[in-house]
Amino acid sequence: MRSTTTASLLLLAAPAMVTATSYNLAKEYSGTSFFDDWTFYGNYDNLTNGDAYFVTAANATADKLAYVDTTTSHAIIKVDNTSTVPYNDKRNTVRITSQESYGVGSVWVADMLHVPYGCSVWPAFWSQAPNWPTGGEIDTFEGVNQLVQNSMTLHTEPGCTQVSPTETSTIVNSTDCSYEQNGNQGCIVTDPSTASYGAGFAAAGGGVFVTEYASTGISIWFFTRSAVPSSFSGNASTIDTSTLGTPTANWPNGGCNIAEFFSAQNLIFDITLCGDYAGSPAVFNETCTGVCYNDFVIGSPTNYDQAYFEVSYVKVFGNGSSTTSSSGAAPTTANAGFGWTLLGALGAAVAAMIML
Repeated sequence: MRSTTTASLLLLAAPAMVTATSYNLAKEYSGTSFFDDWTFYGNYDNLTNGDAYFVTAANATADKLAYVDTTTSHAIIKVDNTSTVPYNDKRNTVRITSQESYGVGSVWVADMLHVPYGCSVWPAFWSQAPNWPTGGEIDTFEGVNQLVQNSMTLHTEPGCTQVSPTETSTIVNSTDCSYEQNGNQGCIVTDPSTASYGAGFAAAGGGVFVTEYASTGISIWFFTRSAVPSSFSGNASTIDTSTLGTPTANWPNGGCNIAEFFSAQNLIFDITLCGDYAGSPAVFNETCTGVCYNDFVIGSPTNYDQAYFEVSYVKVFGNGSSTTSSSGAAPTTANAGFGWTLLGALGAAVAAMIML
């Protein structure tokens, strides 16, 4: 996962064109049935060494850590912000995996009003194949602590690199997607917008993340609430990525053979605490003070008042052959899980201010 060495910003070659495709609605997670087709992890975080226990579905419902708000019909996924945690225990939180997986020729759209943030908090909305690293991983949204920008990353077996992307972001932190390189930091693109994560995201009313998993490459768009395309309003049953403009991040097939490095993906929401990334002193101390576990995980539960996802919907669109069945079982590989970074958070924040 990501290394302790701050990666340099990389100037890439002239961009290649991204081929757009029209897709039809295949699956929608929303309203009272939002949680029906997800598997809850039901175990401590043995994937990224977080100070978190990912509760079962029954406990998540009973403790209101995963529920649908009756007023808004939005899904809430949160960290326990009411309990005092004894020393050496872990704080309850949530990790869910979609029971269906989605193959090449898919687009997933997530409309969120709020994402988790705060010291020790490490949330992500992402996807991976069941036998990671085989089949790859796509991190659509990932933040940590008090960082103000979203990171988008691919993690693969050796041989996949970002080459000649067509993207609006000028912040390319690394281009080698191999899990064997640089502590599995992956090939990272940071969104320059300070409304893409944290308090800025909430203040802007959230936004919409779009991930296209196509044979021509993988692309991610982020739209703040005021810039969400009109095509996302109402109950649209199709999406045409050619209408979305240039993606925020793009990994073309030319540098990474999609058919070779990626297979059907299960979608995942999770929020862990501290762990290999957020709890690393090199990262934690850049935006927070104190000791990650002692001062936050077992500190005041109100530390986690902002540690929640509020999701209006997740919609998956396909080309007719992109949806496959899956058990939705959580991966058991020790290093499985969303790519974590020991890339300095301050370095990423400073990089965002640099216009290339």
